[in-house]
Amino acid sequence: MQLKLENLNHFNNNIKTPQYDVEKIKNKTATSPKWLHFGAGNIFRGYIARLQDELLNLGLADSGIVACETFDYEIIDQIYRPYDNLVLLATLASDKPSTYRIISSIADAIKADVNDFKEYSKLKDVFVNPSLQMVSFTITEKGYNLKGVNGSYLDIVVQDMENGPQNCHHAMSIVCALLYQRYLKNAHPLALVSMDNCSHNGEKLQNAILDIASKWCEKGYVEKGFIDYLTNSDKISFPWSMIDKITPRPAEKIAEELNTLGIENINPVTTSKKTFIAPFVNAEEAEYLVIEDSFPNGKPALDKVGVYYTTRETVNKVETMKVTTCLNPLHTALAVYGVLLGYHAIYEEMKNPLLVGLIKGVAREGMKVVVDPKIISPQAFLDEVINKRLPNPSIPDAPERIATDTSLKVPVRYGETIKSYLKDDKLSLDDLVYIPLVIAGWFRYILGYDDNLNPYKPSNDPQLNDLYQILCDIDVNDPSYSTKIDTILANDHIFGIDLTKTPLKNKVSEMFKKMLCGKDAVVKTLTEYIQ
Repeated sequence: MQLKLENLNHFNNNIKTPQYDVEKIKNKTATSPKWLHFGAGNIFRGYIARLQDELLNLGLADSGIVACETFDYEIIDQIYRPYDNLVLLATLASDKPSTYRIISSIADAIKADVNDFKEYSKLKDVFVNPSLQMVSFTITEKGYNLKGVNGSYLDIVVQDMENGPQNCHHAMSIVCALLYQRYLKNAHPLALVSMDNCSHNGEKLQNAILDIASKWCEKGYVEKGFIDYLTNSDKISFPWSMIDKITPRPAEKIAEELNTLGIENINPVTTSKKTFIAPFVNAEEAEYLVIEDSFPNGKPALDKVGVYYTTRETVNKVETMKVTTCLNPLHTALAVYGVLLGYHAIYEEMKNPLLVGLIKGVAREGMKVVVDPKIISPQAFLDEVINKRLPNPSIPDAPERIATDTSLKVPVRYGETIKSYLKDDKLSLDDLVYIPLVIAGWFRYILGYDDNLNPYKPSNDPQLNDLYQILCDIDVNDPSYSTKIDTILANDHIFGIDLTKTPLKNKVSEMFKKMLCGKDAVVKTLTEYIQ
């Protein structure tokens, strides 16, 4: 049995199938699309598309989602079209067997390839359709960046700004060009919703679009009326959101289980751009999606399937709670120390009392400044993370994956807490132990040698080369080199603050120095500080 539309009525009873007319939904979407999504990866397939699938099952929606890939077009060719855009979702609970369902809410899949006339024309037709209510995004935080780490526009962005909306290639430029086409045709309203796991995601999206549009306006490619259209919230909105669901790399164990259930041709593939992806998605059971209720052209009934529609202020509080205290800082701590201590699975790290003590300490320090968003309890959220989500053996998540782009994550995951301590007269940076311990561990991680002094390659990070050049002369057997980190500590782009002007400078330096005493120095340092 293969994952195809023609087989939907013949799958094993252990696999839940759609309860609606899939062809009818596809036809309706083709004529009156309401939802377009950029970023065709696992978080979209395993969570966002499933939400729409549930609405369709409940009769609360009459069209599907059009998926659009902006980076790796082979995903569409190898994972979407050969399987009729179906997704096989494996939900992995910690205390019960995995459950399986087929998601068929993705009505079409398109490549955002401006060099492919057929693909781009189809995308443009969807974008300018007056029925379109929402364009959502999961393109990762890097997808919104127009500038490099040196503060200069990326070469591709410079070319897009010079060439105008008729010939652009960066994801944000393409979206801006499509918005211009919508403006020219009918100027109908639309919500652009970033669902990426980054702080103030709607603001990042809005700033990128307006930056490009303004440059085009200066050069005469677009008129001022287009800028007015983009800045009128009754026409174009950029709601903020907070999303949380772990959808790790496809697990070999899940592929084997699906083969046992009679599913053929389901194994993962690796594209030429190194995307490791499968026709199935394995995801944890826990999930959260909170969206600012700002939709000028209507919105899907996602609040009927567990999504929170609320104010921007509340979204910001929930997002801040998660990314500065209750999850993301813990993930990063486990990522860098997991690699240093030779772990390859997060749940295995949760069996180590030192690492559990580390993340509990990081959480305690963050909880002193967290703001309760009311719709979700910070303590309940944190308890679920530490006691259920991170120790879940069914989630094959790896510290190497989570360590990706750490330099982009540090300013929010730790810098915001540090700044909150500075603003609170009742708190002192001298009391912080666990957050500086993570920062010191990150520096030790960048050196590329684990605690047994075995070499490894740190995960991809846009600033990794620059950071390594600062630290590359450090000998993991010689503590005298520890002062080299001062240059990084002073970088307020990395930490959101110059740490050399705070008591954390000496604290981080001392911790890092202790990790430069040869084999087992990392474990000894953790043991010294963790109570």
